[in-house]
Amino acid sequence: MSKTVVMLLVFVLPLSFCVISFKPAWAEEGSWTTLAPIPTARCGLGVAVVEGKIYAIGGGNDWISPYLGTNEMYDPATDTWTTKASMPTPRTNFAIAVYKNKIYCISGKNDQEDLSGVYTDVNEVYDPATDTWEKKSSIPTPRYGMCTNLVDGKIYIMGGGLHAPYPINTCSTLNEVYDPETDTWTEKTPLPTSVLHAASAVVDERIYVLGGQAGLFMGGWHDHNMVYDVKNDSWSMATSIPVGCERAAAGATTGVYASKRIYVLGGFTESSYTPQNIVQVYDPENNVWSSGAEMPTPHANFGVAVVNDELYAIGGSIEGFKPPSVANEKYTPSGYGTPESLTPSPSPPPSSEPTPTPRPESEPFPTTLVVTASLLSVASVGIGLLVYFKKRKH
Repeated sequence: MSKTVVMLLVFVLPLSFCVISFKPAWAEEGSWTTLAPIPTARCGLGVAVVEGKIYAIGGGNDWISPYLGTNEMYDPATDTWTTKASMPTPRTNFAIAVYKNKIYCISGKNDQEDLSGVYTDVNEVYDPATDTWEKKSSIPTPRYGMCTNLVDGKIYIMGGGLHAPYPINTCSTLNEVYDPETDTWTEKTPLPTSVLHAASAVVDERIYVLGGQAGLFMGGWHDHNMVYDVKNDSWSMATSIPVGCERAAAGATTGVYASKRIYVLGGFTESSYTPQNIVQVYDPENNVWSSGAEMPTPHANFGVAVVNDELYAIGGSIEGFKPPSVANEKYTPSGYGTPESLTPSPSPPPSSEPTPTPRPESEPFPTTLVVTASLLSVASVGIGLLVYFKKRKH
């Protein structure tokens, strides 16, 4: 074999195999803005949006004021806070949802008789237009740390912690539904797995229950992505969240100003029981995860509100036994304000849903296909060399 042929083989073979590689995970390039701090530092609060204003209600200031009824309104347009009528029953980690511009605050923890706490069954409704509160029908099963979402005019309250003697609090699989129009409760298909302090959000009438804790003092951290189809009253499992977490918070963008995504922010993780600043981004259409720009302040047990497809992270625990945070930070997703219908992407074909700036697809890289192509190229080179030698001999 001539030196030329040897050199060809040495050069071609490595090139053929070096194309076998994996795509790195796509990281969304969103941005954070620090805003006017919340006047009353607290964690375990509920946040809700009515007509573009954010209401931060209840929560606790750890051991100083463990249960608060404080109600403060934030106006994103002016970056200012205003104090409103306090919630009648001070509490933390309650269910919160908005229906017809009224805020429903349901159940939660409200009395620290011992470390297990006491869970109220109260259902109190706040009307921002009149700055008043009223009571409605109590929840059948009092608990705290639930997932709460509004779909088709109904409030779905899922999971949460059930009261039991310390230290064996238990997690629930309950799926209780409140109808504000009739002031009545019903029960739907329970969650596949019991969960406490999970994050959740709604996209296209499906409720996504993400992460959470398996049980106080006794469980681990879930990485589940449980999907509830409201129309069919059924559950399915989607791609797991990359980093299992609890006391994280989630919000979904609608597709008007930013692509339809679920953002899971902060929380505690099993590897470190310290609040985290991670941002995990889920694409429900393609069932894939990516990462977002990290939060300026690590948060856990805090509230998230979405206004015009921007996310506001408010309050929460920051570290150990330190006082809760007063942080108010806004996340603007990548490609904000750029609809997909006006910005074609090479793959997949453009749709009417807004999208961030064009990026590599996050589906698994087709390694098998590349390996096959590489082997075929090597075989082609080998055949060519054999033909070359035969001609030389003749």
